[in-house]
Order: sequence, then structure tokens, then C-alpha cells
Amino acid sequence: MSTANTTVQSLREAILRAAAKARTAGLLPDVSMPDFTIETPADRSHGDLASNAAMVSARAFHLAPRKIAEILQQQLKLEDTYFDRCEIAGPGFMNFFFAPSYYTAVLREISSQGERYGRSDFGEGKKVLVEFVSANPTGPMHIGNARGGALGDTLSSVLEAAGYDVSREFYINDAGNQIEKFATSLEIRYLQLYQEGHEMPEDSYHGQDIIDHAKNFAALHGDKYVAASSGERRKALVAFALPQNIEGLERDLLTYRIRYDRWFRESSLHQSGAVQNVVRQLTELGHTYEQDGAVWFRASAFGADKDFVLVRSNGLPTYVVPDIAYHYDKLVTRGYDKAIDILGADHHGYVPRLKAALTALGVDASRLDVVLMQMVFLVRDGERIKLSKRSGKAITLVTLLEEIPIDAARFFFNLREANTPLEFDLDLAIEKSSQNPVYYVQYAHARICNIFKTLAAEGVTPRSCSDEELALLKAPEEIELIHKLSALSDEIIAAAKDYDPSRITRYIYDVANLFHKFYNACRVRNENEGLMQARLTLCQSVRTVLANILTMFKISAPESM
Repeated sequence: MSTANTTVQSLREAILRAAAKARTAGLLPDVSMPDFTIETPADRSHGDLASNAAMVSARAFHLAPRKIAEILQQQLKLEDTYFDRCEIAGPGFMNFFFAPSYYTAVLREISSQGERYGRSDFGEGKKVLVEFVSANPTGPMHIGNARGGALGDTLSSVLEAAGYDVSREFYINDAGNQIEKFATSLEIRYLQLYQEGHEMPEDSYHGQDIIDHAKNFAALHGDKYVAASSGERRKALVAFALPQNIEGLERDLLTYRIRYDRWFRESSLHQSGAVQNVVRQLTELGHTYEQDGAVWFRASAFGADKDFVLVRSNGLPTYVVPDIAYHYDKLVTRGYDKAIDILGADHHGYVPRLKAALTALGVDASRLDVVLMQMVFLVRDGERIKLSKRSGKAITLVTLLEEIPIDAARFFFNLREANTPLEFDLDLAIEKSSQNPVYYVQYAHARICNIFKTLAAEGVTPRSCSDEELALLKAPEEIELIHKLSALSDEIIAAAKDYDPSRITRYIYDVANLFHKFYNACRVRNENEGLMQARLTLCQSVRTVLANILTMFKISAPESM
């Protein structure tokens, strides 16, 4: 447990002991104290922590909250805690102020834990599968995939830091309608090389990648497949192009610093019979019916807005059936405690259907969580760039990373919560100034490295400090900075609970901002050797926190800039 959490727990126990002493002394009625909160006030001039213990006890004790607060204050023993005083405000709020020993304890904790600082066992080792990107292997990844990649990979790292056993997975949609469309697009582009009169359907794939695949296939096989049956031709084209696309997805994601634990193929669910088993199980359980030659699932009986088709009248399953089988495999066959999907916002209607089917199959659907991700808008020169995926003129992940540093891409895509549309400023992402948030954070790390390098050249070597020396850190800029550092574990846990890595992005930016303020207000190199060493300890603590988060985000922590 972190110093911050231990401190909150010790305060709670001190308040409960004070209440017990007051009851024994007859100052409070002999009834149990209601549950109360301890939190950080919005304005820390009112205290480092505040409790509503007196406010929520008014009814139980039949006393005014302020009177209860005064009684508790009189009975409080703070000698064995990290607090030096309690003040009562307003109608009965109890505000507590840290003693210097608290800030010393935080710095010692960071020093002792090093690269593990901020990590916890909150997740208790529960197995979590995070599925993200899962782009159709029919073409290159687009900007939405780029956001989903950064979000999913960073969320996985946050969950790991919070104590979960995390696996990353990419679901390859190598079956179904999109593969049929892929085959059609390849077939027409191939035939166009040898014959006139073949037009591309409006809903086919018009990108340059399809043209390139057709030309490369022709270079290898010539006109051999022009006279072949359409089925044979399509099968050969897909067998040629699809593995290249999948290999390209893996290569591009590795460039983006994303490595999956498993690439799961949709086709394996068809081959194993898992898709057919879903329909069979739902039918045997009495949750399906036939209508107009199709098999329908009674989804409305399990919380969905309406029933939906599982098997079309032509005998082919709809797209949702393999998805049901896939999630059943995650939660039942492989036994993950939690499955988390990162999906586009257009999937909002799909989620209740999927959960309804899982519930009907006897699976606790609360074990599936879906993060719906809003759109990304690229901005250049202050204006949004118009994108067209169908015309093949969209900016892909690859073209983005040719223009934008990977560090900036991964940081910028986590600047906002997933459910918020994101404007990605291409100009700002390459700007080397304090206006660029990732540059601002990395510069803080580099500045600290330069401090140590400069002092080393002057013969100054950092050393361990005594409690008395660390207590010299009294300036407001020093106190605020240490206080922010102490919150890392709680911030990671909160981000894990909310599936919101942007919380950590904001946190690290705040740490960098507070460090720059400290650097400008407090001279590290000074004549008071004890104070200088204490400030070096603080600098090292900041460097540790910055490096830990940047590493978690798979962003570089430069030593010079």
C-alpha cells in the first residue's frame, strides 16, 4: 500500500478511535459512527485531506455537526500519523494538514521502489483480455485504428500497473462479408489488367493497395486466372493478398510499439464449429424461433431493444454469430475474468445484442466491458482535413507515422477520454515548444537529467538525505510537487477503474508543469548543502515518476533535448 493510501487509512482509524474515546467519556451517544469519506479538497488551502465524519453523524448522535467535530478534534491523537493538525471549518468539516514527515515518507517511498513506484496489487492478479484495433485485414489501418491502438495498448499497461494479469489480442476478421468484398475488389482489378468493361462497384474497396495486389498477382501468375472460374480466381487472389495484409498489420503495429499476445482468426471459429454451436445452444435453450426462413434470437427477452437474425434464410450466419462465439471463447473456454473491447462509437447498438446473447448462454455479461471510442479529426493549419476512406485517399497509420513522431502519436491519442471526439493537431504534434504537451513532459525529464549532469561536472554527487534535510523542502512549489507525486498509485487505480488512460496523460502533464515551476522558483545548486541534496532527491523522484509513466505509455524518456 502506498504512503498516500496508508495515510488515508491511518486518518480513518484515528477518527474512529477519537469517536470511541468520546463515547467512553460520555461526550457522544453510545451508537456506531456512520460511514464517512476522506478526500482531497478542491482548494488545498483548506487542508490536505478533509472528512465529513461530523456532518454524516449528526442524525446518529443527535448533535450539531460542528459540535461533533469539536468533540472529535479534542479526542484526536495525531502523534502517530502524518498529520500535524486538524481544523474545523463551516458547519463541521474537518480539515487535516500534513506534517513534514509525510513528504519525507513519499520521497523515501519513491526512492526505494524506483521503477515499480505507482504500481499496486489492486487488480489482485485477475485475468483480463483487452481486444483492440482488430481492423479488417482488407486494407491499411486508418486514423481511428491509430487512436484505438494507442488507447488499447496504454489501457493494457495501466491495468498491468494496477495489478491485473493482462493479455492483448487482435481479432482478425478473415471471414464473412468483408472478405467477399475484398475478393470482388481484387477480382475486378485483376481482370481490368487484361479486359475492358469491368467496373468497380460503389461499395467495393477503391484503394491503391487493391490495385497493387492485383498487379503483383498478375506479375506472378500472368493471365492464368482470367479464364478460370470466378470462384477459383477469387480464392487464389485472396490467398495471395490476405496474408500480406495481415503481415502488414502486424508489422505496422510493431512500428507503433504494439505487440499482441495473440492474433485470433475469425476463420478458426468456423473451422472448429464454434459458430454453429452458438446457434445450436441458443436453439436447445429455447431462445430462438424461425421466421421467413431465418433463425431469430429472442434478444428482447434479455435486455436488447429487439430480436435479431442469427442465420439468414440462405443458411449463412450473420456477422454477430461469430462475435458471440468469440466472446464465449474468451470468457468461458479460456476463462478470462474480464474481457474489454475497444470499439468505434458506431458499435453502440451492437453491445446490448452481444451481451443479451451471452446472458442467454449462461454467461455473466457484466464480465464484458466495451469502451466506445469517438472519432478522430486531423487538423492542419487550424482546419480539419477531409478524409475519404472509400476513395483511398484517407491518411493511414503508416502515413501518419511518417509525418508525426511515434511518441507524439501515442501521447496525443490519449489526451482525451475515449468517449470524446479528438482533434489531432498535426502541426502541434511536431512543434518543439512548451505548447506541445509531449515535448513539455519529455523536456522536464531531460531538464532533470541535465541538472545531474551539470552538477556531476562540478563535482557534486547526490547522496541519501536525513529526515531533517528532507524536511527543508518547505517552499510551496516543493510541497505541491511532492503532493502530486504521492498520488500516482491512486491515479493509476482510478484510470484502471474507469478504463481511462487520459487520466494519466493529464497527471504526467501536471507533474511536468509543477516541476518546471519548482525549477524556476527553487535553485537546486545552492550553498546549503543539505537543502541542495534534498532538492536533488526531489528531482530524482520526479525523474522516476516521469520515466515510469512514459515507459508505461511506451514513450521515450530522453536525457537531452
